[in-house]
Amino acid sequence: MADSPIARVASLVVAVLWFAAAGASYAQTQTPTPALTPENSSPAAAAQRQAVQPLNNAPIWREVRSGTPQVTTVRGRETNILIQPEGETWRALRVPVVFWGGVLFALAVAGLALVHVLRGTAYVERKPGDRFIERFAPMDRYAHWLVAITWVVLAVTGLILSLGKSVLLPLIGYTLFSWLAILAKNLHNFVGPILIIGTPWLLVRFIRDNGLSRDDIRWFANIKGFFTGHEYPSGRFNGGEKTVFWLILVLATPVLIVTGLILVFPNFDQTRLTMQITNIVHMITAYLAIALACVHIYIGTLGVDGAYRAMRDGYVDESWAKHHHLRWYEDVAAGRARQKLVDPSAVPPTATQPRTRPA
Repeated sequence: MADSPIARVASLVVAVLWFAAAGASYAQTQTPTPALTPENSSPAAAAQRQAVQPLNNAPIWREVRSGTPQVTTVRGRETNILIQPEGETWRALRVPVVFWGGVLFALAVAGLALVHVLRGTAYVERKPGDRFIERFAPMDRYAHWLVAITWVVLAVTGLILSLGKSVLLPLIGYTLFSWLAILAKNLHNFVGPILIIGTPWLLVRFIRDNGLSRDDIRWFANIKGFFTGHEYPSGRFNGGEKTVFWLILVLATPVLIVTGLILVFPNFDQTRLTMQITNIVHMITAYLAIALACVHIYIGTLGVDGAYRAMRDGYVDESWAKHHHLRWYEDVAAGRARQKLVDPSAVPPTATQPRTRPA
């Protein structure tokens, strides 16, 4: 009888009832935390509670989470808010933004490396007797290099600050990474404002030749020719260069400037929520712009022979212009463009040196 199923069920029921009765009896002996009153929230009551119930901070945290404005001697927005719940949301959202931003950057670099291995550098043979065209005036180049150098510094330091703990810290250790992070932070904060001057300067210098047209759509439709050596005819800038101009210089960079100023100067009297939203917008915009800038840097250096020399010295030869920007060359030859054909004797020696076909 003692081992029957009925006996076991009865024993289980008795045990449950006994534990329930014991819990109820224990609960009756406990005094619930009283609501806040002037009597139990006074400094004297707090001191007495600390003596009787050490580390019992429940009343304090109940008051903090109530949302009731606190008292402070500091004047300003949010100075009477002890805890801002949105901060936890920001910390949780920041992790996937950094992760996927890092993935995007890695894919951009890996993709360009693969393209270079498969395609190599686009090369155009210079013909004997080729004349030269001043593709970029000195002011064009000064404006470009000011923004380009500033942009690269900000991109590298931004990647160190956002990805450094995950990528660099395990490799170089705490001491070296600490020095590197401090250097990156100061460079990022003090170099960034240069874009306030460089961006509008570059915009004024290049906007005239970056107007969008049907030829740009056709250029993208025939983008395969860019990789096979049969580029669709374009003006001074092709569809890809115009895309970089509008997305990075006109759209992304002003967003980065404004959000960067909000983050660097918290004394603009913005709230913490404003800075948290700004931080997320700044990171997303930066990662997208950096990935696109990688494409621009590759094409302007390793991707197209003569492109870097054009921005360094300002000149290109006729064969290069015909191959990469046929419509622009035709305008130059007909005298319709601002850029002109020049005598080779007026071209710097570094620009007239023969190009070497990549191996």
